[in-house]
Amino acid sequence: MAEADDTDMMMNYHGDFQKSDRKSSRYPYCIVWTPIPILSWVLPFIGHMGICTSAGVIRDFAGSYYVSEDNMGFGRPTKYWKLDVDKVCGNGAAMWDKAVHDASEEYKCRPHNLCFDNCHSHVAMALNLMRYDNSTSWNMVNLCVLSLINGKHVSWAAFLKTWLPFFMLCGVLAMFILTFNLQ
Repeated sequence: MAEADDTDMMMNYHGDFQKSDRKSSRYPYCIVWTPIPILSWVLPFIGHMGICTSAGVIRDFAGSYYVSEDNMGFGRPTKYWKLDVDKVCGNGAAMWDKAVHDASEEYKCRPHNLCFDNCHSHVAMALNLMRYDNSTSWNMVNLCVLSLINGKHVSWAAFLKTWLPFFMLCGVLAMFILTFNLQ
């Protein structure tokens, strides 16, 4: 598990350093993730995703026709994936913020569908609009996988919030299997 310090320094588009601050949930140029109760307990790689502006304000498609700002649908982020603003086509930070804004405005007009048009799709649209890493093929599947691989837990408590329910369910299941197979 990769655990982060309380703050990370990030270069903003003016050449100044910006801090990623977990105490106030500010993650500039990041994709953030938090578990969804019950669903993430069974499948811990599935959760709720949002994308942050250059100032670290979290935007997430939290339900039909609703994109929240700094109030994630399932609680504060437990993981973040820091992206490189230099991989945005055009004027880095300005294009980043415009793409996050435009994707959010589009998703304010859409119904939420858990399997086909969800929070991951909202983040994918923002990345596609900014042509992040010179790509327009971002989707919920590659975001799920890359977030799992590249995401860092914000703390040990966040790691436990993400993984402990899953390990507890596995332990209970193993106990039942062993109990019934050893009789």
